[in-house]
Amino acid sequence: MVAGATRGAGRGIARALGEAGATVYVTGRSTVGNRSPYNRPETIEETAGMITAAGGSAVPVRVDHTVESEVESLFQRVMRDHGRLDLLVNSIAGEDPLMAQWCSFWKTDLTHAEAALRQALLSHIIAAKHAATHMIQNRRGLIVEVTENDLLWAGGNPVAQAVKLALKGLALNMAGELRPHGVAALAITPGFLRSETMLEHFGVTEENWRDGGKKDKNFLESESPLFVGRAVAALAADPEILKLSGQLLSSWEVGRKYHLTDADGTRPDWGNAKIDFSQIPEWLLEVMRAGTEIQIEWLGNLTKRTRQFQARLPRAKARQSRRKRGVSAP
Repeated sequence: MVAGATRGAGRGIARALGEAGATVYVTGRSTVGNRSPYNRPETIEETAGMITAAGGSAVPVRVDHTVESEVESLFQRVMRDHGRLDLLVNSIAGEDPLMAQWCSFWKTDLTHAEAALRQALLSHIIAAKHAATHMIQNRRGLIVEVTENDLLWAGGNPVAQAVKLALKGLALNMAGELRPHGVAALAITPGFLRSETMLEHFGVTEENWRDGGKKDKNFLESESPLFVGRAVAALAADPEILKLSGQLLSSWEVGRKYHLTDADGTRPDWGNAKIDFSQIPEWLLEVMRAGTEIQIEWLGNLTKRTRQFQARLPRAKARQSRRKRGVSAP
């Protein structure tokens, strides 16, 4: 299931999963005759059509993921139809305009902040809750949170930053609870994503997207939504996915690991790209410099405290029992 598969990364992930042979439940609020709240033209039926046209299997279902009863009914339907759920990808409200404002936190317009948090964060928690219930029963499954940036921060304003950071933490916390049940959870970020909105911003299409590099050289290092989709498909197919549970991954790192390519045969690698910072104002560069320095110190202190706390934890009873019997613990 791809929650929020109407456009952007969600659509790309749904397409890639269909390409890989999965039956994909394509969910979201935007349907034929009922455009998105921010008047985008893409629909879940359109996404499903792309999957079936490529030979895949897709089931579009209109769901408001902030309404728990609708989400619960959705998962019950999947279980009735298939008896199991292998994968949930949470890509809900990734491009919601409520989080689009870019400014310092003390200048943020908070008029719609509660709605943004409900749509872009609470919706993810609701979906993950109901997915985990069924995955635990089958002792298998993967929950993927789609976020922004492979560091602790993200762009925009404090509402957007709080959401993107929370999604990384959500995957981290879920992983600890889910591991004993054989279920994995992780977070992933695409690179410079050529979403429908971004293509429009640059005045290009997926066919001539390189022309956008005339406006911004960094656009030449961008990736289509299909690339992060193929990354998720590769992770879902990995029999040792539990070893990556809880981690914050990126499309480019996963692309290297599994030797993935984008729709045009290239292998985007935002992590190794020579970023052109010339269009970024000096005040923002200074924020980035200060932020990375503080983040490194913060992570160092957190690692030290976490190791100290871990050393104080009592050994697992199963391991103690094995040691008493002279059997090596795993």
